[in-house]
Amino acid sequence: MINYLGKKDLVLIAKPMGMIMQAVGLVVILPIIVSLIYHENIFYPFIASGGLSIAIGLILSRTPSDYNQLKLKHGMMIAALPWLWAALIGGLCLMYATNIDFLNAYFESMSAWSGSGFSIYLDVEILPKSILFLRSIMQWVGGLGVVMMVIGILIRPGTTAARLYKSEAREEKIKPSIVGTVKTIWWIYLLYTVLGIVLYVLAGMSLFDAINNTFTNLSTGGMSIKNNNIGAYGSNLITAITIILMVIGGTSFLVHYKFLKGKVIDALRDVQIQATIIIVVLFSVLLVVFAQFTNLNAVFYVVSALSCTGSNTLPVNVMVAWADYPKVILAILMIVGMAAGSTTGALKLIRVVTLMKSVYWEIKRIISPVGTVITRKISGKTVGDTEIREAGSYTFIYLFFIFISWLVLMSYGYDGIDSIFEVASAQGNVGLSMGIVTPDMPDVAEIFLILNMWIGRIEIIPALILLKVFLDQFQRLRR
Repeated sequence: MINYLGKKDLVLIAKPMGMIMQAVGLVVILPIIVSLIYHENIFYPFIASGGLSIAIGLILSRTPSDYNQLKLKHGMMIAALPWLWAALIGGLCLMYATNIDFLNAYFESMSAWSGSGFSIYLDVEILPKSILFLRSIMQWVGGLGVVMMVIGILIRPGTTAARLYKSEAREEKIKPSIVGTVKTIWWIYLLYTVLGIVLYVLAGMSLFDAINNTFTNLSTGGMSIKNNNIGAYGSNLITAITIILMVIGGTSFLVHYKFLKGKVIDALRDVQIQATIIIVVLFSVLLVVFAQFTNLNAVFYVVSALSCTGSNTLPVNVMVAWADYPKVILAILMIVGMAAGSTTGALKLIRVVTLMKSVYWEIKRIISPVGTVITRKISGKTVGDTEIREAGSYTFIYLFFIFISWLVLMSYGYDGIDSIFEVASAQGNVGLSMGIVTPDMPDVAEIFLILNMWIGRIEIIPALILLKVFLDQFQRLRR
């Protein structure tokens, strides 16, 4: 394994990484338009950080590379590295534009790109509109993934696209080709973005607020441009629109495609849609009955946690004062997440359903006569031992990393329930907070939460592969 990654491998990943770096740079430069519109005269941070990413990306993209030689290990590395780079570029911009230290800037940037929605800014409403837009567009692009953007725009059809698509933890295909699938996903995403902006404007929002809130809630990012998030608008209609956008963002794009094609019944047969409806109804009732939530707030927070959006209707200090019951309820939802093949984070419903079904199948096998064939299907698809093992092993490793960071936070004296809530929120890329995330939180705790957001966004395995590669290289250098 020492020779797992050599110079040839570095050359192979250089070109796609270069294209991704250019895309990241363009995203960071875009807010200059907002700066010009609102006469803010903030140009240098965007140009310097975005230009740096584009320049390095241009150099790497000129590297001679045969895409056909890319293997899954390369795809996994390409899936893991861009988020670290994007957080760095966005962080540099935030650091120089808002005069915060590097660690806080990196945290804020990682939170935005990963769609986590945490913010270290105590008062976001004093930030320039161009910075608010930067945070929003990072969430919007990050909702689908910078790798997905590169596949859809720059990569040609073939095995490269397939490996990169799989490295983004995506399996379902809408079109025969991966590139066709990704482009269809982007068109659906753009359609819902326009719809969200129109609905918010009709509900009374300014155009700027409508664009930002659509970007953040459709992408299930939830990082707001208001200190009190959606609650700042004091509108039940806006709250209801936000619930709709969060549900859309947490629903599989394959289901959206079927729905838009008029195949509504087929869309509703999806097991993740059915599970979402059951969970939202059940947990909303629990919050209303046992935590005295209003009906609208109960549905809002259940959807916000389950979809991994993290939008609020209540200030953080009110949430901190909650009893443990609603905190545990929402923590469970933040660990579960919504549909695979969507913009949501966490474990994903399909894995949870697979594990629950596997328990039922095992019990059925034990009590059935010897030789009985147990049919194992979910949504009409046969489920094999491989799928069950993947769901089980991923769930274990996901909970293991939550446990580690939970211990780290508690070691600094934070409350146990609040700590598990915060860690579940970070690794699920949610952003709901019990007030632990602040600009003054301990550096080690902040670093662990950054890692949680990163591995949660890339579904852990690419991060472990990247770590293995670097350890192998380190051993090789020592010899």
